[in-house]
Amino acid sequence: MSMQGKVAIVAGGGRDIGRACALELAKHGANVFITYHSSSATALSAVAEIERLGQQAFAIQADLTSQADVDKTISATLDTFGSIDTLVHVSGGLVGRVRVEEMTLAHYNTVMNLNMTSLFMMTQACIPHLQAGSSIVTFASQAGRDGGGPGAAIYATSKGAVMTYTRALAKELGPDIRVNSVCPGMISTGFHDTFTQDTVRKNVAGATALKREGSSEEVAKVVYFLASDESSFMTGNNVDVNGGLLFS
Repeated sequence: MSMQGKVAIVAGGGRDIGRACALELAKHGANVFITYHSSSATALSAVAEIERLGQQAFAIQADLTSQADVDKTISATLDTFGSIDTLVHVSGGLVGRVRVEEMTLAHYNTVMNLNMTSLFMMTQACIPHLQAGSSIVTFASQAGRDGGGPGAAIYATSKGAVMTYTRALAKELGPDIRVNSVCPGMISTGFHDTFTQDTVRKNVAGATALKREGSSEEVAKVVYFLASDESSFMTGNNVDVNGGLLFS
């Protein structure tokens, strides 16, 4: 197992894609520290599943837009496992579909903080503890390439920032630490259950080359590849996982 004995933080690993990432990394030998915001039941069930796989896991509630909670996460990971080898930062969100002319500054700040500021704080806190050969996987979105759907301008902008930050961080941390991102398209998750109408989902899935939505597990396999040494000559990439809906 290529990640045997490695320690991975999965920020936002309590449900959907994040949870699938935690399980996939564990299947390949990693011990996993999960942060969650409100998904305690599914986060704790992920810990139990990982332990059944023979790996160690721990979950903690954290608001990663808070410096205190970011610091708490890093300290707890080091106290539990003694090291950090990989950060997978899934944390983020749309919050709500709001057109720019109707948007409050509070909404703008909330979305930017969820998607970009939390990533900045988590990477800044992790970097001093990452050794040569470590990796970071960030989460952008297809929205960061195409501007997103109705009412998602700031979400798309924040994900575009994640993509640029990924490239810049890869330059800054190379050659010792690799940094890559995934850009999911229409993935069957609670995100789209909440924010995307069924007719839109059907139309978007039908427009992909593969004629369906993707799964959290399919995204997680790409994340594992980017986190592991199997992608050892890849850094600064924003990898599309969208079934052929958008080619970049």
